[in-house]
Amino acid sequence: MNDICISNEKPKILIVDDVHENLHTLLNILRQNYAVMAATSGEKALEIARRASAPDLILLDIKMPEMDGYQVLEYLRGDPATAEIPVIFVTAAAEVGDDAKGMALGADDYLLKPVVPELLLARVRLHLELATYRKRYGRL
Repeated sequence: MNDICISNEKPKILIVDDVHENLHTLLNILRQNYAVMAATSGEKALEIARRASAPDLILLDIKMPEMDGYQVLEYLRGDPATAEIPVIFVTAAAEVGDDAKGMALGADDYLLKPVVPELLLARVRLHLELATYRKRYGRL
């Protein structure tokens, strides 16, 4: 019975970006199929991620003031309550090694801005499915 209730709920996506236009772009792409939350700072993102109703997936910008996306990811991966939440970097940071650094810190994926809506939706769906699999069967 619980499985039926869970499957009827929209997966929760947290978008983290300090630029409001970017938040609105991603929100418009995702809102039909997902329950979308937003944070404009790394600190706020960590606060939301630690709640009892934690997001099922996080879309995280790298270049933000005060706490960048790499730091946010390190905190997320270091906290048992948030360590398993899939994180996709969605960023304009396209310098050589940015993607490798993000993956080495534990990011699940890396997308460049401007995002291609179909690609974003496909990657979100993929990582939500992988997370469901991991919850049931453990990591590969």
